Amino acid sequence: MSIKADSINIDLGDRSILNDVSIKIHQGEILSVIGPNGAGKSTLLKSLAGDIKPTSGAIHYDNKDISDVNIQERAFTRSVMSQLQAIAFDFSVKEIIEMGWIDRGESAYATEFENAVMDVVTKCGVKDLISRNFNTLSGGEQRRIHFARTLLQLWRPSDSSDPKYLLLDEPTANLDLTYEVKLLNIVKEAANDETGVMLVLHDLNLAAKFSDKIVLLDKGSVVKIGTPSEVLNSKILSKVYDIEIKVQEDPLFITYY
Repeated sequence: MSIKADSINIDLGDRSILNDVSIKIHQGEILSVIGPNGAGKSTLLKSLAGDIKPTSGAIHYDNKDISDVNIQERAFTRSVMSQLQAIAFDFSVKEIIEMGWIDRGESAYATEFENAVMDVVTKCGVKDLISRNFNTLSGGEQRRIHFARTLLQLWRPSDSSDPKYLLLDEPTANLDLTYEVKLLNIVKEAANDETGVMLVLHDLNLAAKFSDKIVLLDKGSVVKIGTPSEVLNSKILSKVYDIEIKVQEDPLFITYY
């Protein structure tokens, strides 16, 4: 099962944002999308989420055209964490997390609501923030709460076989190193539990450490897709980012000059 983009093109006005892009997010796999600013990373994520309709090409959810998947079913299948998620009203942290809950009207979900919320709160290490008002939090704390909300949206009973996907746009932005690693370890656990994951990342070393596959975008086109060792190549990266980049192998580590 997968979420798949088939030769999609996206034009905004007279600008071409994505050009003939084909990628696939598999369950149980972390796919990271990297590239310089303006490469089309966020636009690609939004198109896979169903928030932007491609000018041409197709997007499929497990072989079903996205146009045939209603918004409720999309919300149940994939959870999205965007770069900017401003909250106008001063909800509590607990209320923000609970906004991710989707129970589909089934009793197995309704009876587990409180347990599911506390499980996510504990896993994300935000129990100390739960009684705070969301808009009093720092930028990094707000990111952690949105991540918890995104996880709750994909909660399933233990016997569920429904597909689930996490689409995360710069989830580690504004986070301290400790929380960067904690968040991505949780993402890794989700992938091990058969969740398909798409990450948009700027940090190439995080992409190297946590990805199963990487997509390198530049100017709206795919430069290369493959394993971290296949994509993170000194020559290719230096050309795309227009800066000297050295890739050390085994362990994979990227240095900028």
